[in-house]
Amino acid sequence: MTYLSFPRQHARTQRFTLGAPRGFVATPDGRVVFARSRSGTDPAQLLWVLDAASGAERIAADPAALLGGADEDLPAAERARRERSREGSAGVVAFAVDEAVSTAAFALSGRLFTAPLDAPGPDAAPDSSGGADGGARELAVPGPVVDPRPSPDGRWIAYACGGALRVVESTGLGDRALAEPARDPAEASVTWGLAEFVAAEEMDRSRGFWWAPDSSALLVARVDEAPVQRWWIAEPAHPGRPPVEVAYPAAGTANAEVSLHLCGLDGARREIRWDAARYPYLAAVHWSAGGPPLLLVQTRDQREQLYLEADPETGLTRTVAAEEDRIWLDLFAGVPVMTPTGELVRIADEEGVRVLKVGGRTLTGPELHVRAVLDAGGPGVLVSASAGEAAADPETGQLHVYRVDASGAVRVSAEPGVHSAVRSGGWTVLSSATQDRPGTRVRVLRDGAPVVEIASYAETPSLTARPVLCEAGERRIPTAVLLPSGYREGDGPLPVLLDPYGGPHGQRVLAAHHPHLVSQWFADQGFAVIVADGRGTPGRSPGWEKSVAFELAAVTLEDQVAALHALAGTYPLDLERVAIRGWSFGGYLAALAALRRPDVFHAAVVGAPVTDLRLYDTHYQERYLGHPAERPEVYERNSLVSDAGLVGARQPARPMMIIHGLADDNVLVAHSLRLSTALLAAGRPHEVLPLSGVTHMTPQEQVAENLLLLQVDFLKRSLGLA
Repeated sequence: MTYLSFPRQHARTQRFTLGAPRGFVATPDGRVVFARSRSGTDPAQLLWVLDAASGAERIAADPAALLGGADEDLPAAERARRERSREGSAGVVAFAVDEAVSTAAFALSGRLFTAPLDAPGPDAAPDSSGGADGGARELAVPGPVVDPRPSPDGRWIAYACGGALRVVESTGLGDRALAEPARDPAEASVTWGLAEFVAAEEMDRSRGFWWAPDSSALLVARVDEAPVQRWWIAEPAHPGRPPVEVAYPAAGTANAEVSLHLCGLDGARREIRWDAARYPYLAAVHWSAGGPPLLLVQTRDQREQLYLEADPETGLTRTVAAEEDRIWLDLFAGVPVMTPTGELVRIADEEGVRVLKVGGRTLTGPELHVRAVLDAGGPGVLVSASAGEAAADPETGQLHVYRVDASGAVRVSAEPGVHSAVRSGGWTVLSSATQDRPGTRVRVLRDGAPVVEIASYAETPSLTARPVLCEAGERRIPTAVLLPSGYREGDGPLPVLLDPYGGPHGQRVLAAHHPHLVSQWFADQGFAVIVADGRGTPGRSPGWEKSVAFELAAVTLEDQVAALHALAGTYPLDLERVAIRGWSFGGYLAALAALRRPDVFHAAVVGAPVTDLRLYDTHYQERYLGHPAERPEVYERNSLVSDAGLVGARQPARPMMIIHGLADDNVLVAHSLRLSTALLAAGRPHEVLPLSGVTHMTPQEQVAENLLLLQVDFLKRSLGLA
């Protein structure tokens, strides 16, 4: 009966992430700054500093002490930032540091705080943890404060506030606005220093300003949302509250207008100019001592992009690299970036292989599939990569850290698993998750040798995940299979539950323990659970990811069916009782399965699905399906509902549970309501579970726990199980 406690434990620990160290910054002198809560059920993140040589830790900032024990009161802009990053914890969830890593800046309840990160003096008072008083303090500035960042020299703190970009001296003096909307109704939709919706949601650009390396100026994004259509999100459970207005750029509609400006501390301002009419997406900005400001801009169809150097004196830009792709161009974490010697580092697709390029040189080949750049400060470039299609061993679900230079790639991580790292000088912080060990192990290495392990306070799950990773069928679809704990050969066939994400950006088959915990819990309820990463998911090859162009529905669903049937000869699968569950893209895929392949799938749990693809955002949807005005038939073909009614309405009906948060501003509840309306009109059985006050995340403990229990009940009822 131990498994009965798992839903509650999984919910209250926020998927076993609380208490685990995160957000590492390493220094050349062997200090590591990171966030971690006090326990596996405490959501409040504290700021910590570790001296790697001695192993001593101290608290640099404790939100409970700084707020006097009061709960956080998040401003709307900060709530939006956390929703875009799927951040469910509290406290110091994000911080920024100066170049010397001597000062950290962060916001709590919209107030600005700084904390010294150097070793405390001998007279520092002890704190409750047995360390030293962190010395964090509040700077009295106008609020609400969002995304504070110290200048490289540590003299200034820049932050976004009320549509303006402001700076204040680190002493707390001299606060002023560097850029702010004009006092004109026409500028009411303008903000300075914040990322627009599609940048934060789809481009992985959560920032809207960047310091000059000499601390004399900042590059600041100006965003005007006036062209963007307005939608309204109401709270039906609280009819007295007015609906919330959101600017949502749905596919085919206008985006926000984004421009970039150099704002000097002396008050000077200059716009950085490029052909924004042709390249409207500002995908990334980088400015380091290695060279001038670097911009990555894209066309709206994402088939062309330019790497631009900007001249701070004139505001003019020049192209240093250009890329084209007949399908689309992907964006990657950590690039573009400059080496200390001024060479451009980027990730590109060349002849069907995803490679690392430094300057004009290609440094990796088909043996690696490069995923991200982790550090370019030398020696070499630190990257995250999975095995390429030319590798001798496919290493299913593994992700490793490599150091790459002109002589080749050297693996930094050793054991099979999922690894990441940050680096500074000779110090590397290596995070490693494996299948045979719960959680993530974090070690600090010096010149490649382990020195100290950073403690995790995360709880140990009450069950053990036992996924078998394999490649299914002729396409070698990466797959995880999970059977009930204690299942023995000869016990008979099991009802099947497919548990995919199955779409772009979402790799579910990973050689680690925690990603499979919920699937194992479902298996322990009496199912054979299959998780398949079909075409369109990351980690395999550019061709694998781009094979879903204009055919999101048909291709992704075909691979789920192919994986199921390929495994039926090896595992005890009862193909007369097959269900599927998923959230977001996985919810879309689950509904597709029940509607289009009722010959295979007999029930579906459909969580927060995108049903009418014209209602999802521009940058995501147009990348895969094109512009709806140019390809209306593609949207019609791939949507679950259309102007003609329900797709697959002539197929046999299968029961469906539809779950959606009413406060979701990413996949609006309108998607599920349109699906339910079409199902009702077609006389098809379904249940709708509306979640009041819930967004695209489900961080609320009781909601998250009961969702698992209700799904199991629905699946057993629908498949005729006791």
